[in-house]
Amino acid sequence: MHSPVKPKKHLGQHFLADPNIARRIVGALRLPDGVREVLEIGPGTGVLTQFLLQDPAFTTSVVEIDRESVVYLEATYPALAPRIFATDFLKQDVGALFPGQPLAIIGNFPYNISSQIFFQVLANRQQVREVVGMIQKEVAERLAEPPGSKTYGILSVLLQAFYDIEYLFTVPPHVFIPPPKVESAVVRLTRNATEHLGCDEKLFFRVVKQAFSTRRKTLRNALKPLGLSPEAMSGEIFDKRAEQLGIAEFVGLTKLVEAFNVKSRQVEN
Repeated sequence: MHSPVKPKKHLGQHFLADPNIARRIVGALRLPDGVREVLEIGPGTGVLTQFLLQDPAFTTSVVEIDRESVVYLEATYPALAPRIFATDFLKQDVGALFPGQPLAIIGNFPYNISSQIFFQVLANRQQVREVVGMIQKEVAERLAEPPGSKTYGILSVLLQAFYDIEYLFTVPPHVFIPPPKVESAVVRLTRNATEHLGCDEKLFFRVVKQAFSTRRKTLRNALKPLGLSPEAMSGEIFDKRAEQLGIAEFVGLTKLVEAFNVKSRQVEN
């Protein structure tokens, strides 16, 4: 019987080749109360998977878009086969895979889609209670950055609104095949106690994205596309730039936009 052929690198992913690092990443899972389902994104050759399957505290599932990897995982870990989802995580309805169940997500995330993975996490924030992910170091630093930093941005605000973010440790290039040209880092996101921001959350996302679209400009200029009147933007907050605002200030800004929109509709009617 032939041994399964290891899949090739795909989607810009670099395979982790150091089992000690893999064990450390899996060990970073804390499993908040009630979480018994762990979903690994992009397991590739199963370097993390092998250690996840050794822990009886939770049930491991994986989502893998690459067909070669799926075949390899099915042959190497036959007990896992029923919980291998051969699909694209970015297009997957997480709620359909785990209806009503809280879960943790883990993975060595491909650099080129790591931001998209975090936006998918945000879309499923009521269900995803924890994330442990290995990503490019500079992206990891950006996620955990406080207001006032030049690297503080859209994902920093949106993720910090709903998750406590910890930069755990740095991972050097030589532990990957092939070695990336940059350092990597492992972060842990833990769902915080915020169930609702107290404002229109879709509008909050829109305001944050618009505010950072021209980050060198003041909010008075950056938010012009939202259609606010000069009078509505007369407050001191509009003299600031997006990177200077914390979560509470963005919530307050969203409420100002909400109030203006409500007033505008009343005038129209």
